[in-house]
Amino acid sequence: MGTSDLTLDAVTTVVDAIPRLPAPPARLDRISLFLDLDGVLAEFADTPEGVVPEARRTAVLTALAPRLGGRVAIISGRTVAEIDRISDRSMASASGVHGLERRRADGTFLRAEASESVRNAVAAFEEFARTRPGVVVEDKAVAAGLHYRGAPAAALEAEALTRRLAAETGLMLQPGNMVIELKTPGASKGTALKAFMQEAPFRDGVPVMLGDDLTDEDGFRAATELGGFGVLVGPPRETAARYSLTGVTAVLDWLEQLEADA
Repeated sequence: MGTSDLTLDAVTTVVDAIPRLPAPPARLDRISLFLDLDGVLAEFADTPEGVVPEARRTAVLTALAPRLGGRVAIISGRTVAEIDRISDRSMASASGVHGLERRRADGTFLRAEASESVRNAVAAFEEFARTRPGVVVEDKAVAAGLHYRGAPAAALEAEALTRRLAAETGLMLQPGNMVIELKTPGASKGTALKAFMQEAPFRDGVPVMLGDDLTDEDGFRAATELGGFGVLVGPPRETAARYSLTGVTAVLDWLEQLEADA
């Protein structure tokens, strides 16, 4: 039976069959905290630039970092520059473009060498978007993003295009929430988390990763391998995470409690 054949009751039964994870404990000792951005710290918007700084988020992150001895980083599909814009530069440590960019706690900035095929992918995405209002192309230098939140009817065409380009170019296909990316191979949110955990100040803590979509599963698995755990944000689904939170507001509530108890 295909997805289109499922009745609403059947879909509800499938979702309910997935174990509902408990909320993470608010009192944790010596954690190293890794946070996705969109869908975790920030609500989604119609376009990438529609997500903007928000006072409560900035206040929480600014207060939490010193309380955890600097062991906090944002790990996102966005570039580090975009992470800084949205977080009001509240994070010393950040990883962007699914691990292809990384800024260490000491300010050192690392970026993978871009595949030459990324330029071709950007050009193909821009040609695709020209005739489909609402589709947005994002050039991340080491990756190309095709956003269709503003044009959901273009989803199947976008998926077909990115699959074809991935096969032709060797770029890695990275699906997300109403976005598909083609990125330079060789990194993930899991590799970024592991790299941070080899460095001060993170190596002194237990890794905890908060994420909402499939790109975060690598981070959940990496945290678990290193003795920590993942926290799934959003609706229940099959996941490597151990705990869950319902959404952005619940994340900010939990982070505020964590900061108060640290």
